Order: sequence, then structure tokens, then C-alpha cells
Amino acid sequence: MDRKNQTPQDQIAQVVVEFLEVAVSCIVFLKGIYPPRAFERRRYMNVVVQKALHPELASYIHSATYGLLPFIQKGLVERVVVIFYDKEHVAIEKFVFKLALNQSYGSKLEEANLEFALRAFLIKLTVAEPVTKSLPSDGSWEITAYFRSLPADGDKEAQLWIPTDTKLWMQPPQLTPIKSVSCDPLKMQLYLEHPGPTEPLKDPAA
Repeated sequence: MDRKNQTPQDQIAQVVVEFLEVAVSCIVFLKGIYPPRAFERRRYMNVVVQKALHPELASYIHSATYGLLPFIQKGLVERVVVIFYDKEHVAIEKFVFKLALNQSYGSKLEEANLEFALRAFLIKLTVAEPVTKSLPSDGSWEITAYFRSLPADGDKEAQLWIPTDTKLWMQPPQLTPIKSVSCDPLKMQLYLEHPGPTEPLKDPAA
């Protein structure tokens, strides 16, 4: 996509959603939910990654990540989370991308520097399996976004998103940092969330 006529915030957001599309695909591959033939090896940001090849899977990841573009441009998105569930739709693992885009950044975007920072996240993901949990074969997953503030009522893009029905954990989760970067114009953290050791298996009120 031609970024010459975009504002720095638009350029940054475009790079971020392209990165998120690839990163989510790598996470899903890492968890082994689908057979390897549902993915293909690609080179992205000079890193070998696994990109979703199956049409429905690729379409879901693409539409979910690119659907966030206008909200990331406006600085509304706080976290993008890939959530894995058991058969009862209880979350058992979350990959959390926490991001903040500098809305006052007015300099020319040094895209190479931004890509260098994001490349480190992809490298970390390729070796993250030892700190993740095994998933049940009958589990499921989804992409969820958490907003700093709700978009305007008439926002057409916002109408494509639906409120999540993810059950909150009763106790604070266990956090496992994977990678973080803090530099203008973008701050991003990637970490894992798992239920705390005292988390009840089921909500007693359910």
C-alpha cells in the first residue's frame, strides 16, 4: 500500500495491523489447533513466519486485524488479545498485545526502525512454545480487542464488532512477559495471561 500521502499515525497503524495479521497467524500455528497444511512458510520482515493458507482461517485473521485499522489510527485500541478456550468456552490462555501509538508524533516515520522493533516480537514467538499451555483438542479461539474508549455511535467500522462474552477470571492472572518495545512512535508489549493458581475451575455463580 502506498503510504506517501498518509499521516505518521496512519503509516504506523498500517504497519501495526500488517504485523498483527502475521503475528496472530504465527500464534495459531504455534498452538497446533489446525494441521500444518493450513499454513505456509513466508518471509516477513526478514523472518520466516507461518501464514494462514486455509481461506476461511486467513479471511478471519485478516478481517479482524484490518478491521482495527481506523481505531488504531485514532489511538482507541489498548489491547489486541488472542484468547484460547476450553470446550466450555472458559479462557485458558491469552496472548496479549498491549499498544500505545503516539498521537502527537509528527516526524517522518522511519519505517525500517519500526519494522526492526516488531521483528523481535516475531522471533520471540517462534520460541515461545515452552511457556505456553497445551490446549484441549475440542477447544476454540478468537481475536478480541479492548478499547480505551468506545467509538462514536454512528461509526460504521465499529458496527462490525460485537461485544465479547468472554468470562472474566475470578482471580488476577499469571503474567509471562514475552517481548516489549518502547520507542517513539509506538509502545508495545506482548505477554501471556494464564489463570492464577487459585482460580476456580468454574464460576460458582454459573
